[in-house]
Amino acid sequence: MVTTSIDPETEQLRGKDAKRAGRVASAAQRKLLSILLSLGKRLLSGVLVLWGAATVTFFALHIPRGDPALMLLGGIEANPTPEVLAQVGSDWGFDQPVVVQYLGYLSRLTTGDLGVSYQQRMSVVDAISVQLTPTIQLAFTAAAVSILLALVVSLATAKRGPLITGITSNTCIFLASVPGFVIGILLLFLFAAIIPIFPSSGTDGISRLVLPVLTLALSISATLIQVLRTELDEVLEQPFILTARTRGLSLASAKLKHALRHALVPIATMSGFIIANLLGGAVLVETVFSRQGIGRVALEAVQSQDVPLVIGVVLFAAFVFVIVNFIVDILYTVIDPRLETT
Repeated sequence: MVTTSIDPETEQLRGKDAKRAGRVASAAQRKLLSILLSLGKRLLSGVLVLWGAATVTFFALHIPRGDPALMLLGGIEANPTPEVLAQVGSDWGFDQPVVVQYLGYLSRLTTGDLGVSYQQRMSVVDAISVQLTPTIQLAFTAAAVSILLALVVSLATAKRGPLITGITSNTCIFLASVPGFVIGILLLFLFAAIIPIFPSSGTDGISRLVLPVLTLALSISATLIQVLRTELDEVLEQPFILTARTRGLSLASAKLKHALRHALVPIATMSGFIIANLLGGAVLVETVFSRQGIGRVALEAVQSQDVPLVIGVVLFAAFVFVIVNFIVDILYTVIDPRLETT
């Protein structure tokens, strides 16, 4: 019988390898658990945001006001009889306490049922879907233009001396402080009336998108420029940038290759600001320029006290906000790998 002996050194190496493999496996498990916990927190946070938006909007719209059944039938001009009002109130649940209506609405929300629009007499999902494309075109184009303007102007003016810095800052402060409807009216006056380059209203065609996009993008980009340029100025003063400059790296290369990556983190953090301005500005822009879209639908729904449609639009805006912030959290580690998602 032949016996094989393992020398102590080999056995010790095998033990170290086993421990190392165990530590790697344990680290991978902890990382996976951390990712799952992070996703769970974000999911719970998103659900709470949607619930809060639906709850606040529901009760805000149910502050004592006129009879909703009367609104549904077309107002006083329709001159409905008390019997008809009572029947409509019973059919739509208006005769129930507000708390009961609220619980019933939450129950329907869990199944994806946003209700039926009082005025349009169609499901809220369909009413929003019909107007979704024009708003998406406006919002995405305005976001792209505002970010592009912020990048170009910030890179061109960072570390360019007090004169250029002062002109840029004052211009940005002016654009950020002027109300959006004023910018829209000025653009209409200049480029649709005095110099008729672009159409003043409508939805179809790229030319009808230019003025609405500029109205949204100018004020957003003004704030982004201030933040991004300030961040670039600070990053360009860091020791690693100064060391690279002493080795012959040009200012433009330092901005593009090193400073910009670090300066983009605050822009990602401001995604909520961008989304809020795009969604809020859509109401104004679509009204001023007579465009179709969710913003205009929301304004008309508020004016007509169309509760299901108003809540549906608010939930849509909250959902977009949650999704965008989730994506931005993931992009943090792409922009700067040193940042860990927690």
